[in-house]
Amino acid sequence: MFWLTSYFTVPSIKHYKVMATVKVRFDNTLARAFTKEVKQRVHEYFEQNNLSKHANTEMVLKTIIIFGVFVSCYLLILLGGFNVWQMWGLCVLLGVSMAGIGFSISHDALHGAYSSNERLNWILGLSFDMLGANGYMWKITHNVIHHTYTNVHGHDEDLEVAAFVRLSPHTPHKAIHRFQHILAFPAYSFATVFWLVVKDFKYFFAKKLGPYVNKKHPMKEWITLWVMKTITVGYQIVLPLMLLDITWWQFLIGFLTAHLTAGLILGVVFQLAHVVEETDHPEYDDTGLIHNHWLVHEMETTSNFARRNKLLSWYIGGLNYQIEHHLFPKVCSVHYPSISPIVKEVAHKYGVPYHEHETFTIAVGSHYRTLIKFGQNPVVELPDQTVYVN
Repeated sequence: MFWLTSYFTVPSIKHYKVMATVKVRFDNTLARAFTKEVKQRVHEYFEQNNLSKHANTEMVLKTIIIFGVFVSCYLLILLGGFNVWQMWGLCVLLGVSMAGIGFSISHDALHGAYSSNERLNWILGLSFDMLGANGYMWKITHNVIHHTYTNVHGHDEDLEVAAFVRLSPHTPHKAIHRFQHILAFPAYSFATVFWLVVKDFKYFFAKKLGPYVNKKHPMKEWITLWVMKTITVGYQIVLPLMLLDITWWQFLIGFLTAHLTAGLILGVVFQLAHVVEETDHPEYDDTGLIHNHWLVHEMETTSNFARRNKLLSWYIGGLNYQIEHHLFPKVCSVHYPSISPIVKEVAHKYGVPYHEHETFTIAVGSHYRTLIKFGQNPVVELPDQTVYVN
């Protein structure tokens, strides 16, 4: 048995009491036929078509376009000379491009999927820091914790948006959760602002962070954190206030417009992958074992949406193909539409779930109904989890 492990002190699923430290692991002796074939078929796709798993010309062109829109909007705002509505529109477009950079450039680079050159991935990954977040901390909380323990309450950091948002049926219920279908979307909007001023600092100083206890962060990462935060505050706040003939409240409107636009887009898209009606929130047993292979666990807890929407796929970096991303995070997102039919075919062959919503709107509706369900029902509902033994 191959074990993926993590040490946490987490709330009890049944009684909401603090449990002892547990070691969470997956039974990777199960579903070997499925896992072997899906990996082999995807590998053969790249081999037979003589393709790299990293970025291609299409991906490079998209990178140039999205960066170009971001820089153009920023420079036009600094130049001024526009009326108030035009300036506000530029701020909205700036926020849209910020989210696009996060989806289509930073995400791939931080997963090491953009290029086989680690230095290039690091450089492109700094685009995430330029938005206000910290790429090093993202790789810990997202690449390691979220991707390993998807939808596992007490372990998956992505389920912890705010105290008034209940994204797991195993989270202790509060009265305010009954209004979360109204409160959640505004909370998502503040994602990048929270990253800029609170979240990264909180995690850098945290004594417990996922599988890490009293983790010592490298000095270069501390330096990168402070240098990039300073640069970001400089170009996002200090420079506009110095160069533009505007009041502080006018600047604040523009600043929040850009960030709330980016935060809402980022927040909604990531929630559509895991917190919808079809996805599971599995439990581990008293020994910390989740009775499924890790790949099957990812299939049960992840959902795709709008696979046929080429424009949306282009803009959000293929993150509507979250199943493919979770199974093959080292593959550049530009290839997800091509490997998706392979994954779906193999999943159906072995009876493994392949969750998806036909359109973006349907997926948003499913997430909204899930927020209502988790908000109204304080009783933990155990998922009807199937164990695949092939």
